[in-house]
Amino acid sequence: MKRLILVSALVLAGCSSLSKGIAEAVMEKQETVDTRVCQVWGKPFSGLAPHLNVQPGRMKVLMVHGVGDHLAGYSTQFAEKLARELNLPVRASQYKDIALTSRRDTNKNLGNLRISRLLSQNRQQELLFYELTWSPITAKQKEILAYDNSGEYAFRRAEANDLLKKFSNDTAPDPIIYLGDSRDDILTSFAQAFCWMTKSSWQDLPTGKPAPCSFNDDTIATNIATDHYAVVSHSLGSRITIDGMQRIASIAKDRDADFRAALQHKEIPIYMMSNQLPMLQLGRKLPEISNQKALYCDAKGEKYGERLLAKTPIIAFSDPNDLLSYAIPQGFVETYLDSRLCLEVTNININIANVFDAFGFGKIANPMQAHISYDTDDRVIALIAKGIGNKHTSDLIKNRCVWTETID
Repeated sequence: MKRLILVSALVLAGCSSLSKGIAEAVMEKQETVDTRVCQVWGKPFSGLAPHLNVQPGRMKVLMVHGVGDHLAGYSTQFAEKLARELNLPVRASQYKDIALTSRRDTNKNLGNLRISRLLSQNRQQELLFYELTWSPITAKQKEILAYDNSGEYAFRRAEANDLLKKFSNDTAPDPIIYLGDSRDDILTSFAQAFCWMTKSSWQDLPTGKPAPCSFNDDTIATNIATDHYAVVSHSLGSRITIDGMQRIASIAKDRDADFRAALQHKEIPIYMMSNQLPMLQLGRKLPEISNQKALYCDAKGEKYGERLLAKTPIIAFSDPNDLLSYAIPQGFVETYLDSRLCLEVTNININIANVFDAFGFGKIANPMQAHISYDTDDRVIALIAKGIGNKHTSDLIKNRCVWTETID
């Protein structure tokens, strides 16, 4: 009898190990065969690559983070992968940090702007990368919830639930705070970052001290006319970018004709990761001017001279398994965003997180990974760097993404 029990135990242990081995083998197989979706609907876009030549202007990219507390340097991995994709292996030995503040109140802390300089081996191509960290503006208000993260309450939760609660306490308040009094400071932070991006060359940028920037500088109009710009945003950062561009354009009304004309002839693409524009539109008033794109953006339109930009391409990345991300539906831009921005949308449906077959219980993907990992995905990097439907398009995109071109 004892011998039978021993044999049975060994068999059961063997079956358990075998089942575990099979499960791990299935998971590993699903991980090695990358079947993640990448579908692009829109017009061809060039990405950053064609604008890297030092003459006549420079390529400048502004990164705007989304919800949650961030520290300066949060975009380092993204910037490094972008540099590799663009073949920019040389960088300045030191980055520059500007403590952002308001021109009206220089005691205000409006976050940080960190600038990195990336170059080709022969120094003939250059990218200036501007990383905006605005979260210090909301951090103070979120201290109201700090008690909920303390040991007094945290130990009462299951470990996984405690991690989720801390994540929620860090991220959920930001959209609410943005709708309140801090919205003006956040948009001022964005405007200051954009101002520094348009104002100075690398050599002239200050570092290590608070420094307000003014759009009254005579060099800005010339720089806007010759330099190339793009914005990369994540979640709430996309709403901040759209609102910020509208505010900058309204500032242009009170500036000289050269400044207004420079903006009106500029195309500034916005690469939106984990796009949330539809959700963040809830409860907001309609823009002052909407459903009038033809009047403002068509060269024959009656109000063509009142447009804010020549064109604002939106390249919206959305993982369907990202619970906080949304594609931009047809008609949304015309109804809910300012017509004077001359917006044009490309939707990219892309699996950031791997989708697994949960052994007959259905397919599953990690929603957290789907939300936070856009900026490390090679396909996202390649699309931002080299676009689609042009001679620079990466082989990775040609092989892994399906493109449906749209026409007017």
